[in-house]
Amino acid sequence: MRLIAGCLLLLSAESIVAQSRQTREEYIEKYKSIAVAHMERYGIPASITMAQGILESDAGNSVLSNSSNNHFGIKCKKNWKGDRVYHDDDAKGECFRAYPTVEASYLDHAEFLDSSPRYDSLFAYPSNDYRSWARGLKAAGYATAPDYAQRLIKIIENYRLYLLDQEGGDAIYSSGKTAKQNAEWFADHSTAQREEMVDYDIFRVTINSHKGYNVYRTNQTCYVLAKEGDSYASLGKAFYISERTLREFNDVDKTTELKKDDIVYIERKKDCWQGNVMLHVVRKGETLYSLSQSYGIRKRSLARLNRLKRGKEFEHGQTIKLR
Repeated sequence: MRLIAGCLLLLSAESIVAQSRQTREEYIEKYKSIAVAHMERYGIPASITMAQGILESDAGNSVLSNSSNNHFGIKCKKNWKGDRVYHDDDAKGECFRAYPTVEASYLDHAEFLDSSPRYDSLFAYPSNDYRSWARGLKAAGYATAPDYAQRLIKIIENYRLYLLDQEGGDAIYSSGKTAKQNAEWFADHSTAQREEMVDYDIFRVTINSHKGYNVYRTNQTCYVLAKEGDSYASLGKAFYISERTLREFNDVDKTTELKKDDIVYIERKKDCWQGNVMLHVVRKGETLYSLSQSYGIRKRSLARLNRLKRGKEFEHGQTIKLR
């Protein structure tokens, strides 16, 4: 009888825990106003703040957030003078900041990004460019997960958090407006991918600019996107590289011409992918050349990695090695 009573008590407790679990929608409604206020003050996209809060705290349900009100996974560091808790993360018993309220955690998150030199480059992006912010956070080392940027972007787009980045975004989001212009904007900007595929565009991060060109880096190699009317000769002149060398960097012969938005590497590509992803499933229309450009891997090296015979192409659905 005691055993049955104990089991009933346990089931009752589990039921209470399950019922008390906060949904992502409830989390957004509770804290979105803070995120919008911080966007107006600091320039951090409200969508990014909300997505990080959801991801880092499991929408306020994680052990760390419940024990310390830490919703952004910020660790103590040497300059932290406040309260602290210890929690297993990348290593056992790591020190995390503790706050008296969730609002204090949100404020510290904004000030942490605003005051840390490693995140300075992010503030060059407008507050409605959540993609660049997500990629920049990953590139600056905010989190160790290789798909951290992709996770943030997925949360933002699944829950339409980009609405918060607009003027009056709090009211727009709360009213549940689905105006045609918002639907069209989302359709144009959606980066949703099948989870089993690698979205290599996630690694596109602006690191500098030169003569009107944004300079990006993929696989530790710098590149630009061609503009209308560009040629290998004109780009070579702009970046002080001979046309011949620029063509070699990009695995093209002297007959190949540029089109708008073509990727043009201004450094020699790597022999393999330097990131954590090891495989790629070939999509329709992808070729040896397009993948070598997307991943920043030399065409010959990518072919050699996959024992691809000269003159042959990858097949749709084929799984290929990147390193």
